[in-house]
Amino acid sequence: MPFHGKGPGQKGRIPPPAETSEEAAYLKALGEKQKPVSIKLADGEVVRGWIEYYDKNMVRLTREGQPNLFIFKHEIMYIAEDAGRRK
Repeated sequence: MPFHGKGPGQKGRIPPPAETSEEAAYLKALGEKQKPVSIKLADGEVVRGWIEYYDKNMVRLTREGQPNLFIFKHEIMYIAEDAGRRK
């Protein structure tokens, strides 16, 4: 009887996709609503504002009373929605 399983070292699971588009959908929603966010950078600094633009490699953080920032995504530890409202 022939064996129809996977070859040696192969598992039955398919690896998850590298891109799910959820990141883009989330950033788009934040930008459209101009939701205030806190972005923690790899060096520990936290910057606040709202996301005006994003692409594959970076986000543009717009801030009131301070210069706008273009931040490379590889420098971002996390993005969190702020509870406060933008004035």
